[in-house]
Amino acid sequence: MGRVLSLYRSSVGKKILMSVTGVVFVFFVIAHMVGNLKAFMGPDHFDEYAHFLREIGEPIFPYGVLLWVFRIVLLGCLAIHALFALQTWWTNRAARPVKYAKGLQPEESTFASRNMRWGGIVLFLFVVAHLLHFTTGQLHPDFVPGAAFRNLVLGFQEQWVAGLYIGVMFVLGLHLYHGVWSSFQTLGLNHPGYNRYRRPLAALVAIVVFLGFAAVPVAVLTGTLSLGGRG
Repeated sequence: MGRVLSLYRSSVGKKILMSVTGVVFVFFVIAHMVGNLKAFMGPDHFDEYAHFLREIGEPIFPYGVLLWVFRIVLLGCLAIHALFALQTWWTNRAARPVKYAKGLQPEESTFASRNMRWGGIVLFLFVVAHLLHFTTGQLHPDFVPGAAFRNLVLGFQEQWVAGLYIGVMFVLGLHLYHGVWSSFQTLGLNHPGYNRYRRPLAALVAIVVFLGFAAVPVAVLTGTLSLGGRG
């Protein structure tokens, strides 16, 4: 227990825990993106996929329970990630009361890295709103339980919803870009033989994830994905 507290209290420990929770989030994001793209395979296939996710764990767990356990774990990881990002930023800010001279930036500083703390908060709030919109339906005026494809299409037919979603996916891409790159160093995966591939890999992950998620609302707005005669 003492080692866990020491890890939590140290700046290095916070960065390690941020990286670990970030890795969990990256794998989830990629899996979720692949799942979303199943909408292009048709309403029946997408609804079957959504139903399958809720069946995972049966009969040991009741229908949908294990999926909710996973969602709660994900929210916990995101909350820890955002909290530690704010704590690390505040500690660094307090240790450096004098700002950098105009025009100078710390080494390896990028737009993505300078906004990581706010990105984490935005993503946490988005996940909560996203669950209330497409999972439980409180924020979806036309929500029908179990009709995943229908809920998806009707939800993104609202232009402001689709626009907000795409904007947050851009924030997610920036967050992934810096997070994937910096996690290599934080977790000790640092070697001259492959260090030059870290930024291209981070950029590739960020671009693929952004385009993969943005494809669905864009397809709904352009009519590529629609309810047809099923509305």
